[in-house]
Amino acid sequence: MEKLLPEQIIVQIREVFAQLQNPVQVLLFVTKSDCEGCETTEQLLSEVAELSEKISLSVHDIDQEPELASLYKVQGKAPAIVIAARDGERISDYGIRYLGIPSGHEFNTLIQDFLLVSGRDSGLTQQTRAFIKGLTKPLHLQVFVTPT
Repeated sequence: MEKLLPEQIIVQIREVFAQLQNPVQVLLFVTKSDCEGCETTEQLLSEVAELSEKISLSVHDIDQEPELASLYKVQGKAPAIVIAARDGERISDYGIRYLGIPSGHEFNTLIQDFLLVSGRDSGLTQQTRAFIKGLTKPLHLQVFVTPT
């Protein structure tokens, strides 16, 4: 199978991944039924995970593991990517999700998310943290990106 990532990009990612501090767990949720982009997304994430020993990739079928998909709130959506922290066997979910193939500008964001999760720090200012801490109702934040 031909690689998706060109050598020049691989070199750049390796340089960026030298900054990874702690292990990152990537969970990819796919389905065997009518999943446009599942195979490509799995190949892309496999190639990225190979570039650092601090990144682990696990692939899960939504239909065969519905409890796990439900736990990560990705039921019925594939391909779905969860970027989480790994501390030994413990996985900490920070709520970072990608639906679909993270290509184009989304790929840069994906790589940055690996750094954020690895550093175990959101990068938010103290003022923003204080504002969030003061929220009294759940807040559901979503960012939508469409390919152009």
